[in-house]
Amino acid sequence: MNILIANDDGVFAPGIQALAQALKPLGRVVIVAPESERSGFSSALTLDRPLRPIEVSTDVWAVNGTPADCVYLAMNGLFDFEFDLVVSGINSGANLGDDVLYSGTVGAAFEGRLMRQAAIAVSLAGSNVRSYNSPEDYAVAAKWVHDFIAKGIPVLPERHILNINIPDVAQLKGAQVTYQGRRIQSKPITSQVDPRGRQVYWIGLAGEAVTDPKKNDLNIQSDFFAVANGFVSITPIQMDATNYSILNHLQQQFLQA
Repeated sequence: MNILIANDDGVFAPGIQALAQALKPLGRVVIVAPESERSGFSSALTLDRPLRPIEVSTDVWAVNGTPADCVYLAMNGLFDFEFDLVVSGINSGANLGDDVLYSGTVGAAFEGRLMRQAAIAVSLAGSNVRSYNSPEDYAVAAKWVHDFIAKGIPVLPERHILNINIPDVAQLKGAQVTYQGRRIQSKPITSQVDPRGRQVYWIGLAGEAVTDPKKNDLNIQSDFFAVANGFVSITPIQMDATNYSILNHLQQQFLQA
């Protein structure tokens, strides 16, 4: 099996190093990742300048672009072979609920799925993961991903990926299939004046999670709820954001106007 690994934390991030090492027993592992951190880039592609992939070591490539750029290049001619699986991560920090709209980790996985390959996005969810500087800090999560792939990834419909969040806990309680949760409104922006007297702004922090424990008769919980209770969250998400339940009603409104 040929496995492509990307991320949004950068090619030298400890999370991607831990993941690559853990997956090597499963086949050939190739890293193609941004040369530096590109968090929050979602599915953005670079269209205003050329991209320059550089092989920094065997099967490890750095790209001066976004996470989605990396996957696009890797699967459209950078190599003379095809990949069987795209794994994006392990991200430093959770990608839960509304976060997936902005996540470069999720964006890279979606780009892989657009190329019709199975793809998963993996994040380590915890309060202090930003301080982790060693691949060993991601070892438990990387081992879980290895075992999950080795058992066989569930077959999903086209244009769907699995968004996986692994809690940073001493002992995982297991895994749960979850739905995408949501947050309350983001915190306000912060305004400051820089040393040269210019007004600058910081984007506000994400809003608090809505801790609704279940949403349907199957008792399926939200990704926030699962992670908060020590379970790996596995959420199937899709590119098609159309609300089909209101299409007919909306069409009738326009026809009557």
